[in-house]
Amino acid sequence: MEKYGLIFDMDGVLADTEALIARASIEMFRELYDAELTADDFRPFIGTGAVRYVEGPAEALGIRIELERALEVRLNNFQKLLDAGECQACPGAVELVEAAARSGEWKLAIATSSPRPKAMPTLEAAGIPVEMFSEIITGDMVTHKKPHPEIYEAAQRAVGFAKENCVVIEDAVTGVTSAKAAGLKCIAVTNSFRRDELAEADIVLGSLEDVNLGLLRRLVGD
Repeated sequence: MEKYGLIFDMDGVLADTEALIARASIEMFRELYDAELTADDFRPFIGTGAVRYVEGPAEALGIRIELERALEVRLNNFQKLLDAGECQACPGAVELVEAAARSGEWKLAIATSSPRPKAMPTLEAAGIPVEMFSEIITGDMVTHKKPHPEIYEAAQRAVGFAKENCVVIEDAVTGVTSAKAAGLKCIAVTNSFRRDELAEADIVLGSLEDVNLGLLRRLVGD
């Protein structure tokens, strides 16, 4: 019988996409604004949603952008990378999802800052078994993006278990802050940030390959 909630971030946790998102954004700035950015320009905005991810570097570098057009071109660039087969599941992601779902104890959800038109093709391209998730909360379903707790509060309500019976898995500093502000236990994996940067999480691990059901049960006190 399901009695716990397991809530995954998507980019950098389930799907190995952070580098692809940066590439799509770099190409957008080059194409529209003749500006040369690097992945480091976007790093502070990982996990904050598409709007802030684009606006943040533009503001820092004094580039005035037309947001709607910038987001459209960025999404098109990202889709081309997906179509080229460059998106993979993060190590251990599919195995953990399948193990948790088949245990019968965990109700699975996704809480991603990505909008649904980006999230669903990403999950498909990465080979994530979406049918095993009862809820997929995307960034266009909430008002406030991470690090605000709204998206994880929504995910916790959606899985229907008490906060102390829910675990979040994140890779981004803003995501960890969001999960903890929502009152949830959080495992962080060092796919995108250093261990010391993720210290707010309850546990920091190298990858999802280091996460197992026993560890998850211990986090919820069982």
